[in-house]
Amino acid sequence: MTTTSAARTTGAGPARSPVPITVAHGDGIGPEIMDATLRVLEAAGAALAIETIEIGEAVYNRGVSAGIAPESWESLHRTKVFLKAPITTPQGGGFKSLNVTVRKTLGLFANVRPCPSYAPYVATKHPGMDVVVVRENEEDLYAGIEHRQTDEVVQTLKLFSRPGCERINRYAFEYARRYGRRKVTCFTKDNIMKLSDGLFHRVFEEVAADYPDIEHEHWIVDIGAAKLADTPEAFDVVVMPNLYGDILSDVAAQIAGSVGLAGSANVGTDAAMFEAIHGSAPRRAGQNLANPSGLLLAAVQMLVHIGQGDVATTVHNAWLRTIEDGIHTYDIYDPEVSREKVGTREFADAVIARLGTRPEHLKAVDYPASAEPIRITVAPRPPARKEQVGVDVFVEHRGSAEELGRRLEAEAGDLRLVMVSNRGQKVYPGGDPSTITTDHWRCRFQAPTEGAPVSTEQILALLGRLAAAGLPFIKTEGLYTFDGEPGFSLGQGQ
Repeated sequence: MTTTSAARTTGAGPARSPVPITVAHGDGIGPEIMDATLRVLEAAGAALAIETIEIGEAVYNRGVSAGIAPESWESLHRTKVFLKAPITTPQGGGFKSLNVTVRKTLGLFANVRPCPSYAPYVATKHPGMDVVVVRENEEDLYAGIEHRQTDEVVQTLKLFSRPGCERINRYAFEYARRYGRRKVTCFTKDNIMKLSDGLFHRVFEEVAADYPDIEHEHWIVDIGAAKLADTPEAFDVVVMPNLYGDILSDVAAQIAGSVGLAGSANVGTDAAMFEAIHGSAPRRAGQNLANPSGLLLAAVQMLVHIGQGDVATTVHNAWLRTIEDGIHTYDIYDPEVSREKVGTREFADAVIARLGTRPEHLKAVDYPASAEPIRITVAPRPPARKEQVGVDVFVEHRGSAEELGRRLEAEAGDLRLVMVSNRGQKVYPGGDPSTITTDHWRCRFQAPTEGAPVSTEQILALLGRLAAAGLPFIKTEGLYTFDGEPGFSLGQGQ
């Protein structure tokens, strides 16, 4: 990949040193909307020293499965600010999402997606909506750790860490305090996933205690999602684990008016990436049709992040005035409220023409002129006392639960077979014959005395006996207590 290192300074605003940023023009409609965005920033007086890198489809096609070459990382590590247009990720094969790769490599733990409505100028059923979704960006199922374990079963590991949960929850409260928001709501599914989602919820409550000036609440994600879709006016800042946040931030953006209008910030301790939330839309490429608003509003977030909030205020208010004046691209054009249907370039021209104006009906914005980015510090905690009290051994078996249970008991030795489960449901002893099973079984062994420690030597000996009996393990999971509290869930029906 070729990195363009020549810096370019935009604008003629207040005297300030240009801030180095890395720019990628992306795929599909990416080059068009990036060009429109940069023209607006330049006209508004943003002081930027731009380094251009190539990422995405062309890089994948050169055999770089990550979609980004090593020399491009050098620019990102140097500038620590990335304005990125959408890219196309090839489907199938070993290609990984570049978005996820960049977020995790640079430690961009917080994804911030404002989702306000722009009624009556953009169609929406929720004219009073003004929700900000703060999504955890590194953990959860997006760790991308997957395995095919048997002929019939694959797994994905859902990973939450206490520091990760604290960082994102604390960021949500700091964001609410910084921008005068009244409430932070947490969505999880901890009635089912009591350890992973349970940790996220528990840490949310702990963090909330440090912000008595901000209201807080928790919703189970399914009914919370229904409420968000039906009555988004009830929410202000919503913080969620990665998967729920990915899905529901798109839902929130769409019911506010259009996913095409939404930008996002991906923020870490030292670096940040700013992007539209929509994809590369290759079918619309090269036609001067695409709406650059999502990327432009992401660039507004970038300007605030780098301490050019005065320019961000100018750009955002000009954009609002353009929307208010009915200058719309095809995706939001409505003959009843729009005055003129324009293309990508013409929309940028309209925003530029309105720089220095403010909306008359939509709510104008005023960003701090030179605020520091929100920085989160997680204090270290003393480790809990950890003790192994058993092991879950996963085996492949074609046959009945009763047959497997008897074979396992015969090889248990000085351990006790507590249960066998299949896809999480207890099937032995005392399972229901109507339960559907596959070839993937979890076999739980613990000491004969409840809660007694189990040694590594005992587990290794057990695994040897199982292998000799024709039941080799697929994987094992240690069963531990932490300060005496079990660190593992029961089987369903146990």
